[in-house]
Amino acid sequence: MGKKNAKKNNAAKLCGKDGFEEYYASIFGDRWQALKEALAGESVYACWNGGGTEPYYLDPASVFAALQLPLEGAEHILDMCAAPGGKTLVISSRMPEDAELVSNERSPARKNRLAQVVQNCLPEEIRNRIKISCSDGAKWCTTQTEVYDRILLDAPCSSERHVLADEKYLSQWSPSRIKTLSMEQWALLSSAYRLLVSGGYLLYSTCALCPAENDGVVSRLFGKFDDAELCFTDSEPAVKENIERFCSLPPLIQLERTEYGFHILPDKSSQCGPIWFTLIHKKAD
Repeated sequence: MGKKNAKKNNAAKLCGKDGFEEYYASIFGDRWQALKEALAGESVYACWNGGGTEPYYLDPASVFAALQLPLEGAEHILDMCAAPGGKTLVISSRMPEDAELVSNERSPARKNRLAQVVQNCLPEEIRNRIKISCSDGAKWCTTQTEVYDRILLDAPCSSERHVLADEKYLSQWSPSRIKTLSMEQWALLSSAYRLLVSGGYLLYSTCALCPAENDGVVSRLFGKFDDAELCFTDSEPAVKENIERFCSLPPLIQLERTEYGFHILPDKSSQCGPIWFTLIHKKAD
């Protein structure tokens, strides 16, 4: 009983503003203060011009991450958690002329925002190859498998930058939020992997700082699926195509390698980020 009570007391201490501070200081150590100040600072934005009637502004780190999904030869693409729509624009603007994109969002309100972004920020010839859907991607694998050759999963996450900016959310924070989100992320990731065809590529990303929502979730994938293969093991991601007609990225994005992927954090990348991402290949049969 003593150990159980001690665990409960420790969990209680790690709640609210003070708990948030202690939790992330334990992860980032002496760096935490500088990172926290960067997170609280003004965000920077890249302007993406997809050929519609208006541009779209999003974090340069998000652009960089979305560019890591290889699109050459792609035919059936899925953006599983697509709202508000920035990464859908990055993908669809560059996808092959015969490719189609399913852009999904489970929240009806956010799906409407996604639809508006697609309508305003893309030309008709691209919009005609995008299907916007509204459902829970975690359940798709119960009715179909091996459908898409490219998948982007930008999963719902702790979004600590937004938590820090809102006293209400900060006061309500607890480690149980991370546990709940990591379970949700695993449901989405395992579903996405089952929807991926043999030989296909899956880009998983979050804007979370904590390893439990990043490396921790991806490690479960490699523990469960023998045909999952990590990309970028011997090299670092880079922008391998000319995107000047769409966007200009700042030159100071710094990649920080983790066990299974890469972090871009604002204290070392000129206020870009945070974002964590990894690219996974399903080995061909």
